[in-house]
Amino acid sequence: MTPGYEKPRPYIAPSQHHRSRNIHQTRATEGYLYDELILHRTSEAFTAMVGAHGKGQKQHELDGDDVWTVPSPRRAPWPGVTRESGQALSDALRANHERFHVFFNPEAFHNHIAHYVTSVWALGAPPEVIRAAFEVLVPEQQPAFDSPGAVTRESFNEHLGDHRYWKAYNAFFADVLRKKTIGEVLEEYVFDPRMNFGVYGEGKGPEMLNRFLDGLLHPIIHTGYGIELGVPGLTIEGLSSAAVHKGIASVLIPPSLWQPKTKGRKGVHAFTILARILKDSRFENVEPNLVPSDDAAVYDRSLPLYGAAVMEYANEWSYDMSAPGEVERKIEELVYMTTLMYGIGGYEAGHEYNADFFNVHLVNSSLFLTTVAQLLKPSSQEMLLRGYLAVCLIWWVSRGLPWFDIAGFYAHVTEYPLPSGPLAPAYVPALLNPNSPKAITPNPWFHIIEHALVNPDDHLPKMQRALAHFASVYGMRTAGEDDFNGTELKGAERLDGSLFLRVAGITKARLVRLRELSAEGPRYWDRVGLYDKQRRSTRAML
Repeated sequence: MTPGYEKPRPYIAPSQHHRSRNIHQTRATEGYLYDELILHRTSEAFTAMVGAHGKGQKQHELDGDDVWTVPSPRRAPWPGVTRESGQALSDALRANHERFHVFFNPEAFHNHIAHYVTSVWALGAPPEVIRAAFEVLVPEQQPAFDSPGAVTRESFNEHLGDHRYWKAYNAFFADVLRKKTIGEVLEEYVFDPRMNFGVYGEGKGPEMLNRFLDGLLHPIIHTGYGIELGVPGLTIEGLSSAAVHKGIASVLIPPSLWQPKTKGRKGVHAFTILARILKDSRFENVEPNLVPSDDAAVYDRSLPLYGAAVMEYANEWSYDMSAPGEVERKIEELVYMTTLMYGIGGYEAGHEYNADFFNVHLVNSSLFLTTVAQLLKPSSQEMLLRGYLAVCLIWWVSRGLPWFDIAGFYAHVTEYPLPSGPLAPAYVPALLNPNSPKAITPNPWFHIIEHALVNPDDHLPKMQRALAHFASVYGMRTAGEDDFNGTELKGAERLDGSLFLRVAGITKARLVRLRELSAEGPRYWDRVGLYDKQRRSTRAML
């Protein structure tokens, strides 16, 4: 039995129709653990490819087969997964952990190997693609190194935010997760008030939820992959990643988050918050305060400038944890909100699409809200979603808070994107005219996913996988439903389940276009921000 890992449960999909039970209601019958381990050994071929693991060094704290298992996912992957591809993924994750640090430079840029190989595996990639995804990111990595000392419960706070203790926090959480379930560890080390503004140590509080949502949301993404796939090593890394992040967004994750809630203002939807921020003069022309705009420091600079104002709006968000199905409804709001921020935020009639590198992380991370929330008690679910809302809002502001031309987007961005290049002839006889695009490409998701699987950018498969999943969960939403129609966001009544395919299609087209435009080597995303779009906006547009 693997202590610390619950047996996979059916995925609880958030739905606008709220057919599923409240997440918390399922926990009483789903707290059991794995009955057995799936043991494995690193394949000789892959060992030869990645080199000896820790050769000549002290045995690594996560060397055991019980932490680098073949995936046993909670959410069904795409067809194509095999025992061999699962083994290739397990080998890649283990090699990445043993060879490389979580950050690849002094600026704390993230090692994306784990996210990349995991996302392509979940999309059905064969072992060869998984290994190639590993190899393409190896040259930029920083070697792993021993920490200056151990981390214990007593010394836990002393080394928070110190990347040198990455390995020590891994050892600490590996020990904790052998004794407790993931849900228990999340409650104790991320959501407990003592691990945020409590009594351990002196001075600044640990602020673990702040750290969990820091770093462009990478810690929650990493932890979410571990929970989803049932790979303990990934979950351990995700929690350790949170511990070594700085946690700079105290204004967004204040002590009041742990106080009894007032439910916000009745009926205030996330879309209404977007609409009100867009009309607030305090957020006009943000770019001069944030130059340069092409790096993650715009977030750091935005916090003291706009954090308090953002929180005025975030605190208005209505959330009633006593209402059945509330967590599912609120996750759906956040999924649509982040897809708007990236997808329609990047659209402007008469201008090239702006596939913003930073906003794409909002979409990628929202995939794991249900994954993490289903392990939490209701009060912690609310803290997670409120904190996540605030972090996404400040990221959106930092990128220029682009307005949303929903009507224009739906009029000009197709809900049936076709592959670029010549189309292969349809099977004859076909149900449709063999020359019809829908006979040649009956499901556009197939070519979108195929492109993402072999594109050498590590963020694209994560995003397209998230959008494909959202399309499967929310694809039957029709335009004009009451919850969206009743918000203050202009054009929200047009939003339906086709949003995710439209965004996936225009993203694929933009990344193809960026490669054509780049004379200096591969370029995959836009990084200039959306400040020009903000300057061109008028009150009538909002």
